[in-house]
Formats: sequence, structure tokens, C-alpha cells
Amino acid sequence: MTSRSRLDKALNIEDLRKLAYRRVPGFALAYLESGAEDHATLQRNRRIFERWHFVPDTLVDASQRSLETSILGQTSRMPLIVAPTGFNGMLCHQADIHLARAAREAGIPFTLSTMASASIEEIAREAKGVRFWYQLYMLKDREITRDLLKRAQAAGCEALVFTTDCVHFGNRESERRFFRAPMKLTLRSMLDTACHPGWVFDIVGRGRGIPGFGNLRRYFSEKNHPEGHGAAFIVGHLDTAINWNDLKFLRENWQGKLIVKGILHARDAQQATRLGADAVVLTNHGGRQLDCTISPMEALESVRTACPDLEIFIDSGFRRGTDIAKAIALGANAVMVGRPLLYGAGAAGRPGIDKALGILGSELDRTLAQLGVKTLSGLSRSHVKACLLTPDI
Repeated sequence: MTSRSRLDKALNIEDLRKLAYRRVPGFALAYLESGAEDHATLQRNRRIFERWHFVPDTLVDASQRSLETSILGQTSRMPLIVAPTGFNGMLCHQADIHLARAAREAGIPFTLSTMASASIEEIAREAKGVRFWYQLYMLKDREITRDLLKRAQAAGCEALVFTTDCVHFGNRESERRFFRAPMKLTLRSMLDTACHPGWVFDIVGRGRGIPGFGNLRRYFSEKNHPEGHGAAFIVGHLDTAINWNDLKFLRENWQGKLIVKGILHARDAQQATRLGADAVVLTNHGGRQLDCTISPMEALESVRTACPDLEIFIDSGFRRGTDIAKAIALGANAVMVGRPLLYGAGAAGRPGIDKALGILGSELDRTLAQLGVKTLSGLSRSHVKACLLTPDI
């Protein structure tokens, strides 16, 4: 793992990213970093934050501040939610458990992906007390889907996050270049992996083997159980024909809070609300799906106008506390963070995740102070101004 001294010197999320690049082999980083095709969406997700500049208030006593907010009716210490991310076991051993425990200590919700390395039951056992959300990919076999819902309910998950924008897998060419066949590394990738012995020992050492898919393992057939064959099960069982009727199905079969993740249009947010969604997530899946897609930040104001009372979460491209402040000012209730925390996991496991959350929290707190704002509810549209974009935006 990255030494404590190097971790202490990390000043921002980009520093954690660089530390992760030192420790994690290229193929795993490519899975984490890749965007679809030419990475136009991936790049826009970052550059879009340049569209809004701050307009601070002055002569306001902001010496005492709070980042507390309400998320789905409960107090959260920060307007952050750990986003659902899959196959995190490639970054560090027990990454999902580390993320859940870090969320618990930070007082924010944690979302477990259907494609996670750890299972629903492991998180419930190893991170007791965390605000536990479960993210669902709809499978063709509705009995499996029903069983996943029952398991999530039994584990005490308060919310179900229904992902709608990953029905057809994105064309992530930069990731595919590391493989000669599905789940088969090229010789060059294997040599690169061998040059990261610390990672190899952490991930597959002590007889651990290659991380799998903890939530889906029990549904695999015999041919899916060997290492690397879980992906074939997912490709064959993911439902590519989902529609609004599936949201009705989930509302009928899930008693807790229901969140629809994959919204970029106001009319879809309105429809989700009509069908019983308690919240939506504005997202382009971190630039990993359809290239040349708008940023969720570009959809935020129109969705807020169309759905004034709906809880709106947002993700894709967030790296700074200033990014979070802009989203809150424009109408978001909270931000889902994925890659920033995974950089921390890749750099140093649990300490790296804690570091990432600490960085984002301190940056957001400092931004409030400099804007002359004491609480998140005090952030408003008046604190940001839309500016002319540079030509490549």
C-alpha cells in the first residue's frame, strides 16, 4: 500500500489518482478510468464546471459553518453519497467493505452495486450501522431480481437505486486494448501486472484468487463459476428490454425508498416521479456509456424547474468541493461520488478512501466560507453565474 507519508502529502483528488497509478496495474486502471469511444463525454464532464463562476457575498460572518443536509428524510453530515461502482475488488482487497465503513464514519449513505465484489450480506455484516442503499441492474430472470430485492430488504437497505442507463454496454476501447479475449490479458498487460507485486499480493495473495461478483455468485451455473466466467453470466442475463413498466414492477415489489439513476431529461424525471420514484440521479454514467452525451450539470436546472419538490442527486465528473457547491447552488440535493473514492482505494485502501472524503469535505467547507455562506441551504443560484464557455466546450 502507499506509505502514510505519501498519503499525507496528497492535497487533492488528482494527487490520490497519481498515487493509485503507482500502485495499480494498467488493466485495472483502464477499467476505472475508461470512457466510451473518444472520451468526449468523459472530458466534458470535467470541463463543464468551467461554465459557472462564483459570486460571493461579502461582510457575512461565516466563521461557523455546517455541511449537514437532509437526504431522503435523514440527516447526512455532508451532501455526498458513495456511488455504486462495480468490481472494486480489482483496486484493493475488500474495497466495497472499506467504502461502506468509510461512509458510515463520514455519516453519509453508501450504495452497493449489483456488480460489486462484496455481497449484500457481507456489507450488512461488516459495516453495521451504515446507511445502506442497493443498486439494481434489471436481469431477464425476474425471479433472480425478486431474490435480490428480498436480500436487500433483509439486509436493511433503506433505498433501491434502479440504474437505467447501462442496458447496452458502452464501447470502452481504451479498456479493451488490455485484453486479447474476454477476461484474458495480453502478454504486455500480464508483464505490467507482474511489475506491481504489492497489488498482486493484496488482491490475489494468500490464496484469495481473482475477485468475483459477490451478489450474483449464487446464481451462476457450474460453467460460470470458474474465474473470469461471471462476466459471461452478466452479459447473458442483463435485460436489454427494460422500460417504464419495470419501474412499476419495482415500485410494487420494493417497500423502501426508490431512486431512478440514469436521468438526463426533465420529462423522464417527471415520469419517474409519477410512477413512484422518491428521487432521481442525473448522470451520464461517468462518461462510460454513450459518447458525446451532455453533462448532468447541463440538465440540472431544467429538471429542478420541472420537479421542484423532487430530491435530485447528481454524479459524473465531480473532483472538487467547488464542483459540489456549484451543483447544490443549481438545485441538487446531494452528489454521488465514485472515481474520487476509488482513487483513494487504489492508492491506499481504507486510509485512501478516508483521505478522499476528507479532501472533498474540507474543500466544500472552505468554499462555503469564501462565499459567505453558513449552511448548504444558504447556497443559491445567486452564488453562481453562467459564463461564456471556451471554444472546445
